[in-house]
Amino acid sequence: MIDVKTSQSYQEPQSTESSLAQSDTAGRHFIVDFWGAHYLENVDVLEQALTDAASVAGAVLLHIHLHKFTQGGGVTGVALLAESHISVHTWPERDYAAFDVFMCGDAKPQDAVALLERVFKPTKTKVSEILRGKE
Repeated sequence: MIDVKTSQSYQEPQSTESSLAQSDTAGRHFIVDFWGAHYLENVDVLEQALTDAASVAGAVLLHIHLHKFTQGGGVTGVALLAESHISVHTWPERDYAAFDVFMCGDAKPQDAVALLERVFKPTKTKVSEILRGKE
């Protein structure tokens, strides 16, 4: 069953400095790898971290869906944002987590990434940025 909710489309801001700097992109997409991370099986910590990451980035949180796998498996999920999404996939047996943080408009995805790093305390982090929609 698919749950579909409808809301007004997100509109790009027209006059702020940050939107002018990003006017030639659809958004910024950070691919984030954490090794040696903590709390990777804890759905409550993951849900709060996604909520807080959206908030610090200035994004509008629409919905969070998380799924925990059995027998010590990890968690997969997504925070749907008016500005796009934050997704997570964890492998607790490897102390590894993969996050995608994609946001458009005035949202600050780099602030979301910094919050996630503070929460999960990885010993090693790799962050790659892609400017989406840029030719």
